[in-house]
Amino acid sequence: MKFSKLKFSLQRIKQSSLARHTLWMLISRGLRIFAQAFYFVIIARVLGVEQYGAFIGATALVAILSPYGSLGLGNLIVKNVTVNRSLFAVYWGNALFMICASAAILTGVLIGAGQIFLPATISWWLIFLVAITDLLFIKLIDISGQAFQAFHWLSRTAQLSALPYITRVLAALSLVYLFPQPDAVDWAYVSLGSTAFAAIIAVSFVHFNLGAPQLQLSRIKPEILEGFYFSIGLSAQTIYNDIDKTMLARMASLEATGIYAAAYRLIDVSFVPVGSLLAAAYAKFFQQGASGIRGSLKLAKKLLPLAAMYSAVAGIGLFFLAPIVPYILGDEYRVAVEALRWLAPLPFLKAMHYFAADTLTGAGYQGLRSGMQIIVAIFNVLINLWIIPLYSWRGAALSSLASDSLLMVCLWLLVAFLCQKSVKHTQI
Repeated sequence: MKFSKLKFSLQRIKQSSLARHTLWMLISRGLRIFAQAFYFVIIARVLGVEQYGAFIGATALVAILSPYGSLGLGNLIVKNVTVNRSLFAVYWGNALFMICASAAILTGVLIGAGQIFLPATISWWLIFLVAITDLLFIKLIDISGQAFQAFHWLSRTAQLSALPYITRVLAALSLVYLFPQPDAVDWAYVSLGSTAFAAIIAVSFVHFNLGAPQLQLSRIKPEILEGFYFSIGLSAQTIYNDIDKTMLARMASLEATGIYAAAYRLIDVSFVPVGSLLAAAYAKFFQQGASGIRGSLKLAKKLLPLAAMYSAVAGIGLFFLAPIVPYILGDEYRVAVEALRWLAPLPFLKAMHYFAADTLTGAGYQGLRSGMQIIVAIFNVLINLWIIPLYSWRGAALSSLASDSLLMVCLWLLVAFLCQKSVKHTQI
């Protein structure tokens, strides 16, 4: 009897599109973990804590403006093409145009900002290389994956999302063998080359499998506000996730930045299974949310318990396994043990607020989600200005915990309010 029930459960999982899509994304992110861990260990050891900190400082600055690289048109592809596939060519063409135009503009802005917000030891050329990598080539890969996501072709999305991490493994190996004493700029060069190669493959896949792009600029203007909401939300998310690294580089030291960034990278790795589930369910949140906030909330309630349970276990595991970090990254990163333990609650907090956020987005409340994320981002910056000069990376860790906790509470309160409002409206 138990065997037959197990067989029936496995058959249901096999037939579930969400389960298949989650599995594809999990496999993809598993490959990303392996590849990322491989090249992360290499560059962390080869560059040393100071040069690694310099690279992370530049990367964190670029990441703040990175969401504006496509003005949310990738999300609009998923939202609109999921419902009407005939719109793909136009949305795809407009997105490619916006990525190229935005990359040119934002790169100049970032070079100027780097002179103000980063220490003089981080060169403008390093910022330029990182900006081209992240604002142009990474965006092209991301939006190619979103194109396949709109067609529910998650296997292809998974493959493309793993591609730049695999090519960066080759880049890390070339860094070791081609550069006797590599620094952050050397790594930026080889990273740029490997990512550009991956981007060419990704865009070619879309072209040959889904169709050629069609430019229709007149469609961009009416939807620019909604796309901007997505960009603002992603930018605010990047700020409360990454601005502390830029501020550490400026207000503390590159060594502190490297230690904190190494610990935070391990937090990101632990969150991969939950991120896979969220990516697989993203289009479904729009489908369920078409009937209102209670529709998207129903999907969140179905998925959140498992994600929350995993995240809690992951956080406990990170806390107790933290002492192995120096054996992997080297003795320079011994302090990262303490940093990782400070950050261990983050996987659970992130799982909680991401599901609330996608509940809002799926029901058409992206503007409210973005507004709440902006408030938390401002809170994060203000508290970092006060606490980082006093406590270095420990202050950054405290501000991260406080910001993610605040976001979790605020987003769920907003979901509860909108659900209550929806019930009252139905009764009337």
